[in-house]
Amino acid sequence: MPGIDQGGRSSAAARKPVAPYMAVGLSTIVYGVADRKHIKVNLDIIEDNIHAAMSMVNINMPVKLIALAEGALTGFTDEAFDLPHTLAARELFIDIPGPETDRLAGLARMYQTYIVVQCKARWPEVMENRFFNTLFIISPAGEIVHRAAKNHIWCRERSCVPHDVYDRWVELFGDGIDAFYPVLRTDDIGNIGTICCSDGEYPEAVRALAFNGAEVVYRPSEAMPMTGNSYPGGGGWMIQNRGHAQFNSLYMICPNVGPVYLHPRMRHPVDIAGGNSHIVDYYGNVMSYSASGANTMVAAILDIEALRNFRLLNLNSNWMKDLRTEVFRRMYDQPIHPKNLWMEQDPLTHEQVDDIYRANIQKLVARGAFTPPANDFQGAFYQGEATTAEAWGEIKHYWDGWGDDEG
Repeated sequence: MPGIDQGGRSSAAARKPVAPYMAVGLSTIVYGVADRKHIKVNLDIIEDNIHAAMSMVNINMPVKLIALAEGALTGFTDEAFDLPHTLAARELFIDIPGPETDRLAGLARMYQTYIVVQCKARWPEVMENRFFNTLFIISPAGEIVHRAAKNHIWCRERSCVPHDVYDRWVELFGDGIDAFYPVLRTDDIGNIGTICCSDGEYPEAVRALAFNGAEVVYRPSEAMPMTGNSYPGGGGWMIQNRGHAQFNSLYMICPNVGPVYLHPRMRHPVDIAGGNSHIVDYYGNVMSYSASGANTMVAAILDIEALRNFRLLNLNSNWMKDLRTEVFRRMYDQPIHPKNLWMEQDPLTHEQVDDIYRANIQKLVARGAFTPPANDFQGAFYQGEATTAEAWGEIKHYWDGWGDDEG
């Protein structure tokens, strides 16, 4: 194979080495939005934090990667109030590219750095009246060079995912790994893949990115109780990200959302995640950790060449090299969660979607994967009420006049 020597390593003539660089994950205080115009308030906070981070962190190495937390631009209004999906798509979320990405692109150009972002966004070429939890990367030239959709959502998220419109997604992008887990390959920061929050609850997500060449994986944000169920910090989220890094020999950059104002009339924000941002190296070691999420950061030096040597020179703990893929293949033959749920109908409310999850559990019971307990108690259920378009008109008064005087 051209460019590969007999030891399996890329020859010096085939590529230039990637210099070590500083990666930064930002946690910012967030205001939930009720209209797209409100996003500019969160962008002000993000911009202040980027300026502050750049003024401090680049004393060690050039900063070439800045990663924002999930919810940093919009908060979680649609989830907290169980808004109708099409209403949220129309009134709350962004287009890519658009004014919001343009502002971030200006910062990327100013500091000559990549900026990795999460935001719920419309994707009209896939389907009208839908929004996807979208991950995108802006290059130092200010160009959007990567876009991916979150593939797994938690039971209180209203986003559409590729599996929900599977036939349309495959029609546009194919059914290979790259259609669902694309990886941006660069000469200056290595190969980066993106997932979000609940994606990382599934080992297959980061493994798919690793098979697709990822050396750095961005996984923003996780909330209570998942971040608070172990000591000293980070909970299951931390455990998962260290495992992802160790199992797949890659870096994990995991900025967590800061305290959230569900609406601007709240006197104090709710710290839904408790901080716990971190960066993990390819051994699974925590390189940087922050116990606070209130306009804070994590930062660490990523050495892509060291990672590449680790993967190619090692005969033990680069686990993917001897994966017996055939012995796992059959367990994925039978589907669990139904595909194409939102091809013909709009995404349903939390309470209605709960019934789909319960049916999935019963499939696993019938399959013998789950053994039911001897007792029969009521399980988790949505302890709230779906917000109609009419009710949202009343709730939206919390935002009256807010943000109108922002630049």
